[in-house]
Amino acid sequence: MRHYSTNSPEAMARILAMFMVTDGNMDPRELELLEKLHVYHLISLPRKQFAQVFRDFCDDISDEAGEDGAIQLLERERVDNLLAEVTDRRKRILTCVLAMDIAKSDGTISDSEMALLSYQMKSWGVTLEDLEREFAR
Repeated sequence: MRHYSTNSPEAMARILAMFMVTDGNMDPRELELLEKLHVYHLISLPRKQFAQVFRDFCDDISDEAGEDGAIQLLERERVDNLLAEVTDRRKRILTCVLAMDIAKSDGTISDSEMALLSYQMKSWGVTLEDLEREFAR
């Protein structure tokens, strides 16, 4: 897995990419949401660079596939390493809000998305109240 600078737009984008594939299905509505919410602007990463981070993430997890080709999308060590690259509280809260929006963009939050979101928020010490306080919609 490649490394990005701490608190970089790429580190945030990779976490969002993880949410886009964590249920095993890349839904077109997730891409539409990125545009609708101006995610590229919010995390300060142009669309083309976000797409590259997404491709790189997919390549990296493919490289970690087992001999049978199986990929553990929610492998704890990988998730912990990705989450550790965002330490700024405001960026953590923004990333959580965007991850939640991505998870529900297809009309349902899968068990794997819910588990990842819960783990992310617990790891970062972020509550739903924090999200509401910062980004009430």
